[in-house]
Amino acid sequence: MNINDIKTVAMIGAGDMGHGIAEVALLAGYKVNLYDIKDEFVDKGKKRIFESLDLLAGKGKIPPELNTAIREQLLTTTTDLAKAVGNADLVIEAIPEIMDLKKKVFAEIDQLAPAHTLLASNTSTMSISEIATATNRPDKVFGLHYFNPAVLMRLVEVIRADKTSDETMQIGMDFAAREKKVGVLVKKDRPGFIANRVNQAPAVLVSEILERGEVEPEALDAFVRMMGSAMGPCELTDYVGIDVAVNVSRYFEQTLGPDYGPPPHLLKMMEDGNLGKKTGKGYFEWPNGERPKIDFSKATRKFNFLWTIFVQINEATKLIEEGVVDTLDEVDLAMVNSSGMPFGPIYFGRQISKLDLIDNLEMLAERYDKPMFKPTKRVLGGGHKF
Repeated sequence: MNINDIKTVAMIGAGDMGHGIAEVALLAGYKVNLYDIKDEFVDKGKKRIFESLDLLAGKGKIPPELNTAIREQLLTTTTDLAKAVGNADLVIEAIPEIMDLKKKVFAEIDQLAPAHTLLASNTSTMSISEIATATNRPDKVFGLHYFNPAVLMRLVEVIRADKTSDETMQIGMDFAAREKKVGVLVKKDRPGFIANRVNQAPAVLVSEILERGEVEPEALDAFVRMMGSAMGPCELTDYVGIDVAVNVSRYFEQTLGPDYGPPPHLLKMMEDGNLGKKTGKGYFEWPNGERPKIDFSKATRKFNFLWTIFVQINEATKLIEEGVVDTLDEVDLAMVNSSGMPFGPIYFGRQISKLDLIDNLEMLAERYDKPMFKPTKRVLGGGHKF
């Protein structure tokens, strides 16, 4: 089997990620069966795809005939899982980040899909290898991790599980290329893969700073926004969902260690039902779902932005040690194409003093009682090349 054998894609889940991934496949000319458990979910996903297509067509970014073909021929919607996967060559799952639910759905798909069908998960952190144990085709199970919004963000992490075949991985990389995405090979199935794993380090650092009251959320976000970011860390957490952030942190805590766990203030927010944008309140108020207004005059002078880059670099070197990637340049490739930033942390790291990096990491590990920030052997011994 090769990439030319992939004709029909089944998209399991029509939500924020699912409808976007479906649209990317449609734009590449694939037939797509869009599935969700309720008609209202499927209809909403279809509506969002059509609205996006109209915007792209209006800007001249897609030909009118492709827009018409997607609407009339390429896209099928259903709430019947058997119909969704019955003629699929590739299934992509984008359902809630609950391992038991994913395994249940993969077991059902395994029974309903043709024997040749490849099964991919869009999970952002969870073990593809564990998901694959629910099937009788672990060699055909792998990860295809897109970033939100899938139509705009270029990165797709192509993740090898314990038993994924070389053939499956090659098709995964070729599929990303057919979609005009930047596919980055994740050689080993580790929590968070590349981009989310590297980004978890500054998330932990920021959480500790907020937990200790060293900086207020608005002051931190104002500073980060003034540095050129489109959204500050607190607003981003609100946007994604406090519950999502807590669940991701708990998964990292279970798989990587206690340093990665959620801070008490986030747990309290979740217990109080303040989940961010979806409930109207999190770190900030979200009146009618509108973005919070950040007062830039409150920008903190107490936060060193380089600290976030230092801990990213350190976390990235762990991916080399764990066999996730072969080179740190692959990490930067993933970071740039998942964020829109012009450079990745490794590029910045190679411009600074090795001793400055080490001294700051040792200081952060001691100051916040987080051994995860201690410089790795590669940082200690690798000079500017890490």
